[in-house]
Amino acid sequence: MKTKTSRFGELLFLAAFLFSPLRAQDSNFLFSISEIERRLQYEAFEIFQVRDSRFSGDITKRVTLKFPDSVFMQVKWKRAPKDGWGVNNEPRYEIAAYQLQKLFLEPPAYVVPPTLGRSLPLEAYRALDPEVAPTFKNTACVFFVLQYWLQQVSQEGVYDQKRLSSDSTYARHIGNMNILSYLIDHKDSNIGNFLISTDPAHPRVFAVDNSMAFASLESNKGYEWRKLRVKHLPARTIERLRRITKEDLEKALGVVAQFEIKDGQLVPVAASDCLDKNRGVRQKENIVQFGLTSYEINGVRDRLQKLLRDVDSGKIKTF
Repeated sequence: MKTKTSRFGELLFLAAFLFSPLRAQDSNFLFSISEIERRLQYEAFEIFQVRDSRFSGDITKRVTLKFPDSVFMQVKWKRAPKDGWGVNNEPRYEIAAYQLQKLFLEPPAYVVPPTLGRSLPLEAYRALDPEVAPTFKNTACVFFVLQYWLQQVSQEGVYDQKRLSSDSTYARHIGNMNILSYLIDHKDSNIGNFLISTDPAHPRVFAVDNSMAFASLESNKGYEWRKLRVKHLPARTIERLRRITKEDLEKALGVVAQFEIKDGQLVPVAASDCLDKNRGVRQKENIVQFGLTSYEINGVRDRLQKLLRDVDSGKIKTF
């Protein structure tokens, strides 16, 4: 596995990055959503370059992947804790936030970039971390979450009250983001977790760190986006929210990722019935399953119903 680049390698990456055929839906994505999902979930890759995301030794990495057809893709890479869950590191929450938005947003309006679970054989992962241990019992691999790294975004000026009344495109995008952050009960409003596009033609707003949400513990990291800060929401999004049933939530969130253990490795497979509705990470025989618990899904449903009641009462307006 390749984990470092020379100066020549960096120039090679830059050339491929800039001049490869664009398959983007807009300037924030160099590829279509479907292609990103497919590559991150299933395709083999080399680790071309690794950087700490925020500080030296950060568990979250900024990684450049190189695929067999010489396509490069940058991702946020975060290793899962032992047994697949931790107080401040819940891969299932990251994946569930990505999946939940699909119930009421189309890909050009997604506020969470493609986010998927993946694993590498233990020996391969030790090129990154020599002391790492298998994530799950009866395996010889390490599980982690990959999230597509957005282009042309900034952490400055995400929430602009004046712009809400003068820019309907911005108002629509930030309204969609706020709906998602409210539904997942986001508990970490640190700067950098919410980003805005720097492309004036596409003022999209994104939530890129959603591991402290749903039923995670209370924290002192900021709660601004767990509530509805935006009081005028897109009417089209509200109408799609009205059509979401309890069954839809259970189907979308009960199992957000499933893997089969084969020769010690985690192989992604189609979701089966939930193995245990009271546990978020489930392992039974050769199956490893991630999802929200019944309690967490009911929390999403309760917040959804309250949102719709506030719209119906006129407390929240639509446009």
